[in-house]
Amino acid sequence: MATVAAVIASTHHPFYLRASTATGDDRPPFADEWVAKIMAFRETLTRARPDVLVMVGSDHFHQIWLDNMPQFLVGKAPFYDANFYNEEREFGLPRMFLRGHEELSEYVLRHGIDAGFDLAFSNELRVDHSITCPIITLRPQADLPIVPVYTNIFAPPMPQPARFVELGKAIRRLVEEWPSDQRVAIVGTGHLSLELGGPRQFGPHGPDPEFDRKAVSWIASGDVKSALAEVSLDSLWEPGNATHGFMDFLLMMGAAGENVAADYADYLDLFHTMEAYFTWYPNGVDSL
Repeated sequence: MATVAAVIASTHHPFYLRASTATGDDRPPFADEWVAKIMAFRETLTRARPDVLVMVGSDHFHQIWLDNMPQFLVGKAPFYDANFYNEEREFGLPRMFLRGHEELSEYVLRHGIDAGFDLAFSNELRVDHSITCPIITLRPQADLPIVPVYTNIFAPPMPQPARFVELGKAIRRLVEEWPSDQRVAIVGTGHLSLELGGPRQFGPHGPDPEFDRKAVSWIASGDVKSALAEVSLDSLWEPGNATHGFMDFLLMMGAAGENVAADYADYLDLFHTMEAYFTWYPNGVDSL
């Protein structure tokens, strides 16, 4: 059976690449601290020695639109084109070409459907910065095959937060049941409090520091119960209009296991958002 070598959750700030490579007067004052945190975070994946990455993210209305919005979608292509023109223009992200892992994609689809999740699939998925940003930060050589899993965190009606937790548990179980000797890292990215296009978009910190503080505590300690007791589809509008991305963190908490504290936790409060980074080693640090 396959090994879940690591479960990793983070934010996916699209300006990291530009900030980290800027020089002179163009380099923001927080860049050096941000780079140092990313380098430490990257090592948590490197030491897990993965062969495959299951990548959980959310399309930002790039390819998936309101005329056909799946709640949960699995890519099953042999290759994935990555990043869109506006991401190149606005964020300086490069075009990327990522290898898929068709066997694991098909296994997750078949057995995920049998487990009660009506998963959609795509043979022509093009992925955006929710997938490419964690690759840039965690595995910049982009040399590992991926299984993309997209969730709907933008277009009501959305799945309930508890459903994200259950899907995370299912993905972990399916990977562990996959008849393979491969080492798999499950990597997912979401949001803490976040405002896009609204009056709180570019404040001195995230739009709701109190929510961010609680969210980091929930994730770091694996406290799924407390998170679900306070978080709902209605309440997530209050910390910021894009805070439903926190449900992807809930998915990763499900994959890591309830009440399982992260082996690595860090954060960085930037000018308009809090960045956060978490890693779990399901088989223990000593197994690496």
